Amino acid sequence: MKALVLAGGKGTRLRPITHTNAKQLVPVANKPILFYGLEAIREAGIEDVGMIVAGPVDREGTSAAEIHGAVGDGSRFGLRVTYLPQEAPLGLAHAVKTAQGYLKSSPFVMFLGDNLIKDGIKRFVEEFDEQKPDAQILLAAVNHPQDFGVAELMGEKVVRLEEKPKHPRSNLALVGVYMFTPCVFEAVDAIRPSARGELEITDAIQCLIDTGKTVRSHVITGWWKDTGKLEDLLEANRIVLSGLAPARRGTVDATTQIEGDVSIGEGTVIERSRLRGPLVIGRNCKITESYVGPFTAIADQCELSSAEVEHSILLERSVLAGVPVRIESSLIGRDVVVTSSPARPRAHRLMIGDSSRVELGS
Repeated sequence: MKALVLAGGKGTRLRPITHTNAKQLVPVANKPILFYGLEAIREAGIEDVGMIVAGPVDREGTSAAEIHGAVGDGSRFGLRVTYLPQEAPLGLAHAVKTAQGYLKSSPFVMFLGDNLIKDGIKRFVEEFDEQKPDAQILLAAVNHPQDFGVAELMGEKVVRLEEKPKHPRSNLALVGVYMFTPCVFEAVDAIRPSARGELEITDAIQCLIDTGKTVRSHVITGWWKDTGKLEDLLEANRIVLSGLAPARRGTVDATTQIEGDVSIGEGTVIERSRLRGPLVIGRNCKITESYVGPFTAIADQCELSSAEVEHSILLERSVLAGVPVRIESSLIGRDVVVTSSPARPRAHRLMIGDSSRVELGS
């Protein structure tokens, strides 16, 4: 069995972070989202992975090159990764079509690279291998099914699928993990682009159903997150940090107070501060006279001085210095500086990139 990992999306809902970072490499608890999926695939006993990326991996400055740089040949995960450039983001079924030459006659798991599933996929892969349906999909009950592909069931058998329906027939959304036999290629060839110009995987699965193929489902009970939006990314960060193993590899002075589970990376220095876990701080950071609250992930080489932050994600080399209000529920990119100014008259002074969002307290 092989795996097909989709890592070619643009991440428009996480801009401006994704203007300069592949969305699949945005970290949750200081580890790229994509890595959780690759680890889950290896845990399921799969070793061969086709990675769908946007364009060639040898073109510098692209998300494809960034993903290739982070994942390499896959050996660090115990995998063999083959990169499969997709000409354009033309839908999940188009990604399957793109990968046909790589997948050949092998059954495969398709895994969306920005999805997190707490308990992994091993038991679902084993179930697929034992039951041998033509396709198997994972579902989860959601509050807003109109934002997802939605399944209608008869027992465990799937009878109808709709992509982002205005009037959903159920609250069961498709999780970003699918399992197929090679018969899916015929279904992909039989469908036409949707109104938004994409080959929808829901249409391909519906084609399997309509032609008498067996499509099974499994409703997952553990947590699942599509991390395409800031709120979901922060929630995934919160959930992962809730199971954090504490570690103290850096230097903490005697006046710093630590409560709860806190992980501190090598080379990090913390002075006259308060840390309330669960939280993780990367390597070679400097934190002075600051408060870092629960569910915060601070990446390598960040600096905090006279600042307060909680329930947030800070990427590499960011600086918070002399910030007069607490920062919370935020995603702060690489090499960002947030500071106060003594200049009069007092005012907010901002330099903000495209597609940014800023909320200022009174």
